[in-house]
Amino acid sequence: MKVIITDCDHESMDIEEKIFADAGIEMELKQAFSEDEVIEQCQDGDIFIVQYANITEKVMDHCPKLKYVVRYGVGVDTVDVPAATSRGIQVGNVPDYGMNEVADHAIALALALSRKIVKMDAFTKDEKWDYIESIPVHRFSEQTVGVVGLGRIGRNFAKKMNGLGFRVIGTDPYFHATRETEEYLTAVSMDEVIEQSDIISLHCPADGNKDLFNEETFKKMKNTAVLINVARGGIINENDLEQALTKGEIGGAALDCMVGEPVGTDSPLFKHKNVIVTPHMAWYSEEAAKELKRKVAEESVRFAKGEPIHYPINKVS
Repeated sequence: MKVIITDCDHESMDIEEKIFADAGIEMELKQAFSEDEVIEQCQDGDIFIVQYANITEKVMDHCPKLKYVVRYGVGVDTVDVPAATSRGIQVGNVPDYGMNEVADHAIALALALSRKIVKMDAFTKDEKWDYIESIPVHRFSEQTVGVVGLGRIGRNFAKKMNGLGFRVIGTDPYFHATRETEEYLTAVSMDEVIEQSDIISLHCPADGNKDLFNEETFKKMKNTAVLINVARGGIINENDLEQALTKGEIGGAALDCMVGEPVGTDSPLFKHKNVIVTPHMAWYSEEAAKELKRKVAEESVRFAKGEPIHYPINKVS
C-alpha cells in the first residue's frame, strides 16, 4: 500500500519516514488542502494521513484506491465519516497523544483567570503596584469547577483540578461513574454545571455540540464564572460570548480554540481584558508532537499490514 500525507506543516518528517522505511511502505508528502487539490495530487494513495485537508464524499469518489484515513490529532471534523463508512473506508485518529498537555493547558488558563494573573501583570507594569485592583479573588477550595465532556482529557483535567482543592462536577451523556472517578468528580446534569460552576471547562467534541454555549447559557451562568475552551471552535457561539462579556453576564473566558482559525487580531473578543487567547496550542509539547507523529505512522503501518488499528473511529465491513 502507498501512504500519502495530504498536508502537514511540521518542520521535519524524519519520524514518519523512518517508520515507513523500516516497514517497507512507500510514503509521499503533499500539500493538498481543498477537495480539488486532494483529488489532483493524491489519487494513487491507499492510506491518507491528514492534518487540515477536507476528505469529503467527492474526494472519496475520485480516489478509488483509498482505504484508510487517519488524522494528525483527535478531531475528525474534516473527514466525512458517514460517507467513508458507506464506502468501506476506515477512519482513525490519535486521541491520546496530547492528553496531559490539553488538560494542563486548560488548568493553566483556569488558574490564570481565577487568580487574575494576566490582568494584574498588565496593571502592575502599566499602572502601579497595588493588589486592590484584583479584588475579589477566591480560595480554590471555595470554588466549583464544571467539566463538559468526561472522556480521557476531561477526566484528566477533573482529577488534577480536584487535586488542587476545587470541588469538581461534570456532565457527559456517555459517562459512567466508577469508584475511582467518584473520588475526584461528581456527575451532574448540564444545567447543574452551568448554574453551579465558577469555572467551566469544555472537553467535548464539536460534532453535535454547535453553539452549546450561547446567549441563553450565559444568562444562566454566574456572572463571576469563567469559561475555558480547549476543545473545538464552534462549541461557543462567539457573538453571544462577546455580548455576554460586554454586558458583564460572565466573568471572563479563555479560548484556545475559535471559529475560523487562524483568527485575525481584529476579533472583537480580543478587546476584552478578561479574555485570554492562545493559538490552538493546548495539544503542544515537544514530547506530544513526537508521539503524535509516531502514532499516526504506526497506525498506518498496522492497517497496511492487515493488523487491527488501535484507534478506529468507524466500523467498516
